[in-house]
Amino acid sequence: MSEQTRALGEPARTDSAATGIVLLALITLFWGVNWPAIKLSVNEVPVWAFRSICLLAGAGGLFAIAAAARLPLRIPRQDLKPLLIAALGNITFWHLFSALGVTMMQPGRASILAFTMPLWAAPIAAIWLKERIDRLRMAGLGIGMIGLAVLVVPDWQGLQAAPWGPILMLLAAIAWAFGTVALKTHRYSMPTTSLVAWQMLLGGMPIFIGAILFDRDFDPGAVSSLGWGAVAYAALIPMIFCHWAWFRVVAIYPAVVAAIGTLAIPVIGIISSALITGDVVGWDEILSLALVVFALFLVLVAPQLRRRA
Repeated sequence: MSEQTRALGEPARTDSAATGIVLLALITLFWGVNWPAIKLSVNEVPVWAFRSICLLAGAGGLFAIAAAARLPLRIPRQDLKPLLIAALGNITFWHLFSALGVTMMQPGRASILAFTMPLWAAPIAAIWLKERIDRLRMAGLGIGMIGLAVLVVPDWQGLQAAPWGPILMLLAAIAWAFGTVALKTHRYSMPTTSLVAWQMLLGGMPIFIGAILFDRDFDPGAVSSLGWGAVAYAALIPMIFCHWAWFRVVAIYPAVVAAIGTLAIPVIGIISSALITGDVVGWDEILSLALVVFALFLVLVAPQLRRRA
């Protein structure tokens, strides 16, 4: 049983490189499509209420899965403090800042800034966890960030004209990076499903309170069927499956590898935003896709080929 596996309390037999790659591919697709879904949602549902619906649905779904599998639901005393610290980054600040940022930006462009997370996760992990960043990972991180820059630079004037959206998305990225690395600092004795459910519930408490305080006038009847459809997608697939899968990936790979693996998500976000919300896809999106795929190859495939050789 590896140290990363023991950290999340799951059997080692489920933790393999193949499992991690499959989960990263599904996370990339579902979280990428989630960005236009978030945009459609917050166009009609207030941010605090929207995130509360998502977190309650996600926590409830994961608790139900854990109960059906007869997994322990109790939080061991030694796990509570590190769980709360990780939940602040992964849930509270990430969900609040990202939803607010999307209200001020196009969803595809917002996803680009949000997934600069690896840029922040790498130094945090190196300092906090003493994780080694080898040449392949450094190259993958650099090429992936160049791929993101290809998307950002053409819209730089637009970003300067509306700074609060980008600022909030960068804060969301930093919060997610902090929470991801924080998960690796403690060896949890509870299973992943229960851990993620408790993170959503406890990390969502400030957001639930915010919804009660700031969104009391929200009228659910005024939301269109398209709006509720987007809310349903965001609350079910990304919140239940993708959150579980993300923390499973964190258990399988070092924090930097898991973070770099998310670099393809904004590319899917751009493409799905074009299909769903009408964003224009140009040469920069295509070039970015090629760079990000190559970065993922360096991080996930090249090390395995080198070990076999």
